[in-house]
Amino acid sequence: MTEPQWQTETDAEAVAATAAADIAGLLEGSDGPFHLALAGGRTPERLYRRLAGMALPWDRLHVWFGDERAVPPDDPESNERMSRQALLDHIPLPRDHIHPMRPAMATIRQDAAAYRRELAQWVPRDAAGRPVLDLVLLGLGADGHTASLFPGTCALHEGERSVVANYVPQLRAWRLTLTYPALNAARRVWLLATGAEKAEAVARLRAGDTSAPAARLAPAGTYRIITDRAAAGEA
Repeated sequence: MTEPQWQTETDAEAVAATAAADIAGLLEGSDGPFHLALAGGRTPERLYRRLAGMALPWDRLHVWFGDERAVPPDDPESNERMSRQALLDHIPLPRDHIHPMRPAMATIRQDAAAYRRELAQWVPRDAAGRPVLDLVLLGLGADGHTASLFPGTCALHEGERSVVANYVPQLRAWRLTLTYPALNAARRVWLLATGAEKAEAVARLRAGDTSAPAARLAPAGTYRIITDRAAAGEA
């Protein structure tokens, strides 16, 4: 496990600006396909809008999703919809370089298996057969969840599969999510947290409180946690 590199920026816009500049550098420095998993939420949306205004070698980028709700892709709750509106519809990305999760409640376990197959088709794998994404972006919920790894849910115990269907009782909802095996196999994991409402979750993460699912991440690659001053409890 790599110990996290903690970084505190002034505010949410500064977090987005830092992450956007660093992603631009990674993409410009890549010499082949770059596999990026997107997160949902307000903080990543700021980041995506910044990226959308940059001239980058977009043809190298393959976009994946860390999790998705079992809703249609045009639903206001869809991570894909937000990502398209903020970023994907504004950059010259080849259509087959976008790999959305499209879960439906009636077929959600089959949808998870289909996404596992798609990852296996496109993304390099490690010695254990796990997909090795170049960068995974994650958010942090006030309850300590990340991706759709929520407290008390079955996906927290998945030790092999890269993607599973996960029922979240507290939300009465099904999600697809990348699992710890997939997240931990990535070359880079960046967790972004902004706002005072995340301060308690950030404190639990810093303390290693494993009742918070995000605190159970154990990436083999580079692990950055980027917060603003409010989420760090400094505001």
